[in-house]
Amino acid sequence: MNTALTSSELAAWLRLTESVGPGAARRLLAMAGSAEAVFELPAAALDQTLPPKQRDAFSRPPEHLAELIANAGAWVQQPGHALLTLGDPDYPPQLLATADPPLLLWLQGRRELLATPSLAIVGSRDPTAQGAYNARAFSRALARDGYTIVSGLALGVDAAAHEGALDAGGATIAVVGTGLDQVYPRRNAGLAARLLDGGGLMLSEYALGMPVLQANFPKRNRIIAGLSQGCLVVEAAVQSGSLITARLAAEAGREVFAIPGSIHSPQSRGCHALIRQGAKLVESAEDVREELSGQVAPAAPEVAQAPHEQHALLDAMGFDPVSLDALMARCGWPAPELSAALLELELEGHVARLAGQLFQRRRQG
Repeated sequence: MNTALTSSELAAWLRLTESVGPGAARRLLAMAGSAEAVFELPAAALDQTLPPKQRDAFSRPPEHLAELIANAGAWVQQPGHALLTLGDPDYPPQLLATADPPLLLWLQGRRELLATPSLAIVGSRDPTAQGAYNARAFSRALARDGYTIVSGLALGVDAAAHEGALDAGGATIAVVGTGLDQVYPRRNAGLAARLLDGGGLMLSEYALGMPVLQANFPKRNRIIAGLSQGCLVVEAAVQSGSLITARLAAEAGREVFAIPGSIHSPQSRGCHALIRQGAKLVESAEDVREELSGQVAPAAPEVAQAPHEQHALLDAMGFDPVSLDALMARCGWPAPELSAALLELELEGHVARLAGQLFQRRRQG
């Protein structure tokens, strides 16, 4: 168990979260000073704070509370598990500064990632092939710069974002909409295991045993936005959870980025709407870096790269526009490998993509 959280404190926090909503709970905490003291407040104070139905529910401990306390007490004693309360000194300050910070954060993995510079990457659960590739490539490039990639472990863009960070040897946080004793969707169980094995972090505001409830997934989007310095939307329909995350990020004063796409693709319309509303249009990871550069500079992780291969390709390009076919002839690389290398260099700001499928090396400095 956390050394800062006694058994009685744990019981009080769990009862509080199970008895009233987060807004009412924060008002009670402000009046009482601690979760334990909340349940010692005089009846008059409770009557002023809670509506009658909520007041009645608050006066009776939930039937499942004893089981929840026992399960939570056993869970937090396991290696890599932790439970942060709203009053914990380690509670992420950037999340605390949002309009609706969760009362409890259930954590599994590297909790120190909560103190690192982070970028949310979100998007469609059914992206185009290009959208999934972009999510993975942007995530990989920015994770190599030292940004922790935050997403929601959903299918599609979320999964690609987590994978890109892990591929780069970087850090990633998955904010989920269930209890941490289960993984949803089940198809991402392998990704969740890889994330934890790779030094990532799983996070939820929901207690153990919380099943899959669709209403919980839009709610967890405020945590994704609140943990991050910025939010990048890769692909999204006009009506989507990703736009909710972007709106919450903007309301919290965070940067919002969007990747443009085809005017004929439904998955691009949400990004285009965000750009019309003031989101920053990005075409490369360098665009994101430039906007976040005034904030705390992250420490880049040590990752296995092949800089000599990048230098060889840049040397082969020269500084004049060149076609993919010409580069294939110069380098002798197969088209898929060459295209992947060019996209990575483009995302890192070393190469520009021109009209007519031409590429040009950017002059540095």
